[in-house]
Amino acid sequence: MPTKKPTARTFLATVEDRPGVLNRVVSLIRRRGYNIESLAVGTTETPSVSRITLVVRADEDTARRVRASLLKLVDVLRVDDVSNSPSVIHEMALVKVLAPDHQRNEVLRICEAFRARIVDLSPATVVLEITGGQDRIEGLLEVLRPFGVAEVVRTGAIAMLRGGEGKVPVPGTQAEEVAA
Repeated sequence: MPTKKPTARTFLATVEDRPGVLNRVVSLIRRRGYNIESLAVGTTETPSVSRITLVVRADEDTARRVRASLLKLVDVLRVDDVSNSPSVIHEMALVKVLAPDHQRNEVLRICEAFRARIVDLSPATVVLEITGGQDRIEGLLEVLRPFGVAEVVRTGAIAMLRGGEGKVPVPGTQAEEVAA
């Protein structure tokens, strides 16, 4: 039985890399009244193809409708809801933490424990970079809050299916001929 409780659903949309495609995707989601929790777009290993990772809060029925609607858009090649599939979902965060001399060593130990990378040091702050799942990043932020988190910026989620799933045959390539 499909769940009625909305959860964060992660969609991978493989699209033609053309002007206006991202706008059409976002406009469709907006028109349907869904809030985008995370959005990341980038090029892929295939020239002229981009990947959109989109996180929307939805129940299973709504997620199916979102996927079906996205597939109807021009220039959308494939859409996968990877929420319940074996996948890697990561994001990156830059965190600026107050770290005066008397607290710096403890902040650095915490960073090491979370395998965060120091990217900038100043007399009063440390800027670190952490990548991983949302829970890992939230865990680090929670531990650093008592020191004073001055600033946080996050990329949003990016995702990839595990194993051999998720490749899209590109028109005019050998992969398309093999898939046919």
